[in-house]
Amino acid sequence: MRSSFFANLDSGQLPGHFVMQNSKMLRVHLRGEVLARQGSMVAFQGKMEFDYEGSGGVGRLLKKMVTGEGAPLMRVRGEGALFLAHEADDVHLFYLENEALTVNGANLLAFDPQLTWDIQRVQGAGMATGGLFNTTIRGTGWVAITAHGTPVVLDTASAPTFADAQAAVCWDAALQVGVNRTAKLGALIGRGSGEAVQLAFSGRGFVLVQASEGPTVPPHSHGN
Repeated sequence: MRSSFFANLDSGQLPGHFVMQNSKMLRVHLRGEVLARQGSMVAFQGKMEFDYEGSGGVGRLLKKMVTGEGAPLMRVRGEGALFLAHEADDVHLFYLENEALTVNGANLLAFDPQLTWDIQRVQGAGMATGGLFNTTIRGTGWVAITAHGTPVVLDTASAPTFADAQAAVCWDAALQVGVNRTAKLGALIGRGSGEAVQLAFSGRGFVLVQASEGPTVPPHSHGN
């Protein structure tokens, strides 16, 4: 698995239709189709059509309804330059070569249409835990993800690795992922959230962790 985190992507060896316009924006040189997060198009040049992308099967539809996982997708068809972004978050690229990447659905920006995807539950996470469902993408092609703030790449082979479920952006799908619960249920292990559950990663691979647990509600007051 090659990405912009580990090495410079060699455009002479890899298909060059996913390109970083800048740190906040992806440019797709479209000659056919691409799957992207709904509402992520900020501009395009050329001729394109935008259609809602369904779940691609009853099983995935039910998983999305029950779990709430997975950003709504659109299928873009045509030719030209397509510019994608999401809330000015940082954009990062992965090129899969018959590999699999697990992504927090809220961080998924775009991927090649030949890649397959499914929603999976973290082992040991019951329905009552909430939020521990993620999207696994498999095959050969490009995946673009977003991260809020500059992320860190953690090598899971070097030490036991744990991350907040909302801060974990994506990870090598070959990793074993479970749930770690703190002994003290009131421990403030998140950013003041009072959470007592984290994702636990083991095996040889990586986890990408963003500098945020996601959008927060700004402070407000009620008028009298």
